[in-house]
Amino acid sequence: MSQSRLGSFIEAWINVFIGFWINYIANLLIFPLFGFHISLEANFVMGLLYTVISVARSYCIRRWFNARIHAVAKKLSH
Repeated sequence: MSQSRLGSFIEAWINVFIGFWINYIANLLIFPLFGFHISLEANFVMGLLYTVISVARSYCIRRWFNARIHAVAKKLSH
């Protein structure tokens, strides 16, 4: 059974939403250890940019993986 495009998109967004907040908090804790001091706003904007990249990556990988699974299942059924 394959996942719909909408299902893939929703899964990617949930995954990245959780990752965004983990990254945001981690940056607040880790950056100062290395001498980087950025504003909360800058940290948030950086997170948003990486979020867009992550959603695109997750969606593409999920669709590719789904297509491969579907292709293998089709070959096995013949």
